[in-house]
Amino acid sequence: MDKKQISYEALKVLLKSNQKPILIDVRSKEEVAKGQIPGSIHVPVDTVKTAFELDPEEFKAKYGITKPLKDAPNLVFHCHMGKRGGLATDMAHELGYTNARNYAGGYKEWSEKEGK
Repeated sequence: MDKKQISYEALKVLLKSNQKPILIDVRSKEEVAKGQIPGSIHVPVDTVKTAFELDPEEFKAKYGITKPLKDAPNLVFHCHMGKRGGLATDMAHELGYTNARNYAGGYKEWSEKEGK
């Protein structure tokens, strides 16, 4: 298993744990409007680098959550089927987010498994 990825099962466990993941949805606004994983924050893939370069106050003002620390253990990106989530995860790693992971199943797998 690629350590830069997380499975549906592992994500479900995290969502139920005290170690809530910081789940970043990198899909388009149109895609997010059709449904999203509960608790996810929308940061379109083309804005990920800029977003994660913001200072903490700006990040919180824009996204409504505390900016994750570089070593945040549960920073998870996802898109619809895994490709953009992978790109976002790579960008995060380049910015020093060493534990960032991609939920490769994406919203497609999530909605199928959740029966949406």
